[in-house]
Amino acid sequence: MTSIETAVAEAFRAEWGQVVATLIRITGDWDLAEECAQDAFTSALDRWAADGVPRKPGAWLTTVARNRATDRLRRAAVGAAKLREAAMLAEPPDPATVEEFPDDRLRLMFTCCHPALALESQVALTLRTLAGLTTAEIARAFLVAEPAMSKRLTRAKQKIRNAGIPYRVPPAHLLPERTPAVLGVLFLLFNEGYAATAGADLLRHALSAEAIRLARMLVTLMPDEPEAMGLLALMLLHDARRTTRVDDTGDIVLLADQDRTRWDGDAITEGVALLDAAMRRERPGPYQVQAAIAACHATAADAADTDWPQIAALYGSLVRMTPTPVVALNRAAAVGIAHGPEAGLALLARLREDGQLAGYHLLPATEADLLRRLGRVDEAQAAYREALDLAGTDAERRFLERRLAELSV
Repeated sequence: MTSIETAVAEAFRAEWGQVVATLIRITGDWDLAEECAQDAFTSALDRWAADGVPRKPGAWLTTVARNRATDRLRRAAVGAAKLREAAMLAEPPDPATVEEFPDDRLRLMFTCCHPALALESQVALTLRTLAGLTTAEIARAFLVAEPAMSKRLTRAKQKIRNAGIPYRVPPAHLLPERTPAVLGVLFLLFNEGYAATAGADLLRHALSAEAIRLARMLVTLMPDEPEAMGLLALMLLHDARRTTRVDDTGDIVLLADQDRTRWDGDAITEGVALLDAAMRRERPGPYQVQAAIAACHATAADAADTDWPQIAALYGSLVRMTPTPVVALNRAAAVGIAHGPEAGLALLARLREDGQLAGYHLLPATEADLLRRLGRVDEAQAAYREALDLAGTDAERRFLERRLAELSV
């Protein structure tokens, strides 16, 4: 990859959401916004090679995308209304109309998370538009087929357009009805940055950083919402370990082997304080429970000091609040460490039977680890091979290959 290609890729990760969100605000056309934003990034490959990378890539990309949208609207104009719409693109927003939270990405998130849309559609549409995740990446996050996710996204955009859903942060009394979807968006956005579903790299730091930034804004917007605080705490506690999760070559470093002296102590302190503040509200929720699990890891002096029985108990609470197959898988892994591999494998067998995690590489990977610990080498090798066939990132595949090689010695 050339230096210009690298610069454009970095700009995409950092600026895509802002560029698209701004274009949606000024055009009201979701498809046009995405197409013109994509054109701007394509143009950057040629223009930056000739003129150099601009001092403010985001501003450059927004200007180019806005000009493309202006041209498109003018060509398609069939009356005065369209011409006025095109003219608006050249005008800066009126400062008098700027809301208390003027970030276009926050407005976009609340627009996508309108209750007129199904919850999964709200989350999926925001990930596509705000984070620039591909339809395939979102489909993997939801464990559904890519064509089905593509149809879901198309229907969601059509519904927003046809229903005239406003592009704004709603008034305070309407915030609670959108909170679950907004939190879900931020959680999945952070997760895609923390553990990518596909590609060469395990980590996509720009996505995690954006999720944390928006979560901070949400906590400010909703200071009495404990789940917002719990989610921000969860992100900070996980992100505190970011620099130790892969080595210099990009290979995965297991939690037990990470250098805890390199963890971000300030982030851990802030995360624990936020969790404590959330729990004082006495309205427990799944993000607070997950933050409590992350805190068990982050505050342990070393791997041996980790309170695995407490973590397994917390996962028991979480699976009752959020009975999803992925949560059940995490609980099985924790039980396998806290109470022995046989106990974990018994829980995994139930997940195998219901088939909801078919094609999800962490199911056979978890089985393989528990089988390895029991000395059942042949079965562990078969499970590692299955996981290797399903893994989405190069870092995960290299890790599974190392595990498989260790068993073959």
